[in-house]
Amino acid sequence: MPKSDNQKLKIFYILDYLQKNSHESKPVRAQELISMLERQHNISCDRKTVYSDIAALQDYGMDIVSIPGRSGGYYMASRNFELPELKLLIDAVQSSRYLTEKKSRELIEKLCNQCNEYDARLMKRNVLVSDRVKSMNETIYYNVDAIQEAIAQNKQITFRYFDWDLQGKRRYREKEYAASPYGLCQDNENCYLLALSQRHGITSYRVDRMSDIALSQADRTPCPELTGNALHAHANRLFQMYSGDTVEVKLRFHRDLINVVIDRFGKDTLLIPDGDSHFNFTVKVVVSPMFLSWVIGFGSKATILYPQSVVEQCRTLCAEAMAQYAN
Repeated sequence: MPKSDNQKLKIFYILDYLQKNSHESKPVRAQELISMLERQHNISCDRKTVYSDIAALQDYGMDIVSIPGRSGGYYMASRNFELPELKLLIDAVQSSRYLTEKKSRELIEKLCNQCNEYDARLMKRNVLVSDRVKSMNETIYYNVDAIQEAIAQNKQITFRYFDWDLQGKRRYREKEYAASPYGLCQDNENCYLLALSQRHGITSYRVDRMSDIALSQADRTPCPELTGNALHAHANRLFQMYSGDTVEVKLRFHRDLINVVIDRFGKDTLLIPDGDSHFNFTVKVVVSPMFLSWVIGFGSKATILYPQSVVEQCRTLCAEAMAQYAN
């Protein structure tokens, strides 16, 4: 490409180089920019031109700091993402089970490109993906996009749903599924679709076990229980996305478990003292084996008080578990 054509891109090359290579402790000097332009892009320029381009970028709003003096130079004081924000996002991608190992690495690489190369190298050293249990469904990234598009257009979706067999292969369920999607929720490190299905009612589907998602011509079936704030309230009542009857349950917990209750149900949960060592609280939950197992897991420190029907379900579950070890 002729030098005259390359000149039009010069200011973009300078900005890109500063974003990738400058740091407060390692400012980029004008001569370094001149050498980079000549060596990498076949562009000749002088210091005055570099000063002018830097000034234009600053006028445009780029937070480029100029350090005067012999040891001075330029560095990007702020970027689209600050370093702590990038670390937080990378940790979320790294720990997410519903993203495959391949997609996790791709996203982390893109996030690392948002900071200078020095910080990117430091962050990559601390990334551990291969030892974590990850999704085996490479299409999940596009599943999420298709679901979001359906929600935005107020359309139903059709899809196939599968289970894993003992050989780790997909076994598709016979019928094609149809549902009105209302929201995505992450629970127990998996991503779920909250939806209204004619066959299952209000239910949830593991997004990484969905395939062949297609938008339907039919509009979504109205579902007030999954609309607006009701969607979040419904998600909070679920335990590992298991469906069941929504019941108001009264529980008695040891005071050692106050943090557990606040973390699970929120700080607005009314905790009523019960003696010196316990407290009672009432919450609406979807009663399922996972909810009962959650309570049982705290042993003698947690008790279901009411209603009696839920108490009986808990007794039955305990008896079934004990029967497994009777011999």
